[in-house]
Amino acid sequence: MLTVETRHAVHADHAKTMDTATLRRHFLAQGLFAEREIRLVYTHYDRMTIGGAVPAGGRLVLDKVEETRTPSFLDRREMGVVNIGGAGLVRAGGEAWEMARGDVLYLGRGAGAVSFEGDGRFYITSAPAHASFPHRLIRIGEAKKVEMGEAATSNKRAIYQFIHPLVMESCQLVLGYTQLLDGSVWNTMPPHVHDRRMEAYLYWGMAPEARVIHLMGEPTETRHLVVANEEAALSPTWSIHAGAGIGSYSFIWAMAGDNVDYTDMDFIQPGALR
Repeated sequence: MLTVETRHAVHADHAKTMDTATLRRHFLAQGLFAEREIRLVYTHYDRMTIGGAVPAGGRLVLDKVEETRTPSFLDRREMGVVNIGGAGLVRAGGEAWEMARGDVLYLGRGAGAVSFEGDGRFYITSAPAHASFPHRLIRIGEAKKVEMGEAATSNKRAIYQFIHPLVMESCQLVLGYTQLLDGSVWNTMPPHVHDRRMEAYLYWGMAPEARVIHLMGEPTETRHLVVANEEAALSPTWSIHAGAGIGSYSFIWAMAGDNVDYTDMDFIQPGALR
């Protein structure tokens, strides 16, 4: 079963007027992971699409998606898949990849139908692509690891870069995940914006009762979302993205836009936030 929800782009001026329920309706993606279903959110932020596939021991196939008006979803797109569940299998273009928890699979433009099998919980990200690059499975030992922050400021974290120029070539999709280290709660602090790329955050690895306070909005007009495990926040180009959580958590970040330069960001010092 496939369901697709469309999210239209929101101007920063409009976001200033939103109450909590309206903010959540526009910027928070919930219920992405349902057994024996593929659920997608098709956004008008650089046409980024995110979603989940949970085969629950069976097989799910992602092929035609009406929103793209192409014979197959990946005819003009590339895809990044992260397994956040048990052992699973992904097939595309006559190839198959066994995926353990934390593995990342890149599928280039023109891969055709994609099937998801086994006990995996597959997080899907996809962006339009103007060129084709080879498919590649990247395990965590092959990712570029960067440690940032300090325990003294409660933001010590490990950043794993998978679909990234230092690891492999893609068209415009950049993806990785960040793990907060013991005792740290703040992610991406100080925050930043990047006007050239949108970003989506999927929070995962959290206890059911835990929550992250995800900060968003313009630096001088901040807002927040209270986010649970396996929920995603959509971050427009005008918005900061940072947060603090209860207990251990990680988040998968995926970006699309004008470039793949991970360092192309404008930092906002905490004293400038409002």
